[in-house]
Amino acid sequence: MKSRLKELRARDGLNQSELAKRAKISRQTVSLIEREEYMPSLLIAARIAKVFNEPIEHVFLFTEEELL
Repeated sequence: MKSRLKELRARDGLNQSELAKRAKISRQTVSLIEREEYMPSLLIAARIAKVFNEPIEHVFLFTEEELL
């Protein structure tokens, strides 16, 4: 799974700490997601997507193989 967190943070002028605070997660979690070392739960993914006012599938991108 890939994410667009860095791109969306840049678009909205947020650093990792600001995103973490708004999504009620740790900054370390944001960093791990961005480095593709952690797959967030649906709840965390929904919180992050809400911060960016984007659908989850526009923030987190899955390959076809991951969905099978």
